[in-house]
Amino acid sequence: MATRSRQLALCLRNKGYEVSLERRKIYQVIPDRDAAKHGQLRVIDESGEDYLYPATFFALINLPRTLRRRVLAAA
Repeated sequence: MATRSRQLALCLRNKGYEVSLERRKIYQVIPDRDAAKHGQLRVIDESGEDYLYPATFFALINLPRTLRRRVLAAA
């Protein structure tokens, strides 16, 4: 998947998902229009798998290109 097409999100809340999500951590978001229609984001969580979470738990972020590449390489 191209680096440019991958969205990143900062986790702000994790109530009820403490094992799967860490607050203040950056996660990769997988585009999912159907999930978005229901107020959810498809996120690659701590298990390494993608799951749906409430979109209100995250803030979508844009990083400078160099930093973005480094974050995605570390994922």
